[in-house]
Amino acid sequence: MSGSEEDSELEMLRRRKLIEMRRLLEAKRKEVEKPQERPNPREVLSRHFVGRAWEVMRAARLQHPQVAEYVERALAKMIMDGKIKGKITGEELYGLFYRLGFKVRLQTRIRILEDGKAKSLHEKIRESLS
Repeated sequence: MSGSEEDSELEMLRRRKLIEMRRLLEAKRKEVEKPQERPNPREVLSRHFVGRAWEVMRAARLQHPQVAEYVERALAKMIMDGKIKGKITGEELYGLFYRLGFKVRLQTRIRILEDGKAKSLHEKIRESLS
C-alpha cells in the first residue's frame, strides 16, 4: 500500500466516524429536547384513591378549586417520589383538607333499610305520618 492509499483509507474512516458521531449527537439532542412526559396527576391518584376519596376530591374541586388542584398535584408528586406508598381513603383526604383549613362539605343522605328496600328519611317520615 502506498502512502496515498493509506491516506485516503484513513480519511474515509475518519468521515465514517464523524458521520456516526453526528448521528449519535443528533439522537441525544432530540432526546433532550423532547419534553419530559409527566403522568397526569389523576391517573397517578386513581391507583391510590380508595373508598370515597374521589367523592371528597370532586367536592373539594367544586368548593376550593385552586386548593384541590394544588393538593392533587402535591399528592401525585409524593406518590411518584415514593413518599406515599399506601392507599388514600376518603376519610384521610377529608382530614387533609380539614388540617389545611378548608372544610369540604359532602352531600349527606340518610337511607333506612326496611323490608329489603332503601328508603330516604323523607319517605319514611311521610309513611309514618299517613
